[in-house]
Amino acid sequence: MVRRLPPLRSLRAFESAARHLSFARAAEELHVTPAAISQQIKLLEDHLGLALFRRAAGVTLTEPATAALPLLSDAFDRMERAVERLRMGREHGPLVVSAPPSFAARWLIPRLERFQALHPEVDLRLAASIKLVDFDTEDVDLAIRYGSGHYGPLHVERLKAEAVVAVAHPRLAASLRAPADLLTATLLHNEGMNWDSTYPDWSAWLKNAGVNVDQPLKLRPFGDANMLIQAALSGLGAALVWQTLVTQEQADGRLVALFPAQPLVNAYHLVCPPNRLNSPKVAAFRDWIMAEAGGA
Repeated sequence: MVRRLPPLRSLRAFESAARHLSFARAAEELHVTPAAISQQIKLLEDHLGLALFRRAAGVTLTEPATAALPLLSDAFDRMERAVERLRMGREHGPLVVSAPPSFAARWLIPRLERFQALHPEVDLRLAASIKLVDFDTEDVDLAIRYGSGHYGPLHVERLKAEAVVAVAHPRLAASLRAPADLLTATLLHNEGMNWDSTYPDWSAWLKNAGVNVDQPLKLRPFGDANMLIQAALSGLGAALVWQTLVTQEQADGRLVALFPAQPLVNAYHLVCPPNRLNSPKVAAFRDWIMAEAGGA
């Protein structure tokens, strides 16, 4: 049997607005604008060929809308319970974590052995990507993202602050004793950071360090952070990088921080739909990575 139903989005807008008797409160609940609620209800009224609200002197329901509201609310409650049953099946599958490739390779993966030792029952799989995750359509449980932390209705926790640091191979670092020495050095930079207006280029970094940039700089561009760091390890020049990505290289002396790091406005965040926080495998990973980030 083919069910001839109006669009689900319109039904949701009507049910919320009718329950609250307020387009504004419905908009807040559904994370849209009041104009969007009004538009969806108008589409539903056109589809049904009848009025659902009386809009004079406040918002009230028409008789057909009053009769339909409890049935529709019950239907949405039943749908929510059905979807929760479907989600329960996710607990038997792998935990899929999306993370930026450079962060995954240089910070997260070297630490995953500790997570697996604590939680051998969790089949953890990494999806390396810089794209924002659509949790409604993608098979991803949670994501790590670098940015402002404004990700709509998702649950967001600040995971780790970030700073930008100038680093170089120890042999090169010995000749770079003051920030002004960088004016004549080969400077490696990551072209892939152009999207982040808070990330300084070499000119801005030098000015922040008190250096007057009055001559062209010897810049050598690279397409991503991993290539940039490898170039610095090979002694090709001084590199401007996220401090988090060279923690191990600095610890073992393969790269030297030339001068104090400069803190950045953006940070790494842990992101997931609020209803997935109750998942045992998501909670286990969340607790573990928050502890790791707090200690490193």
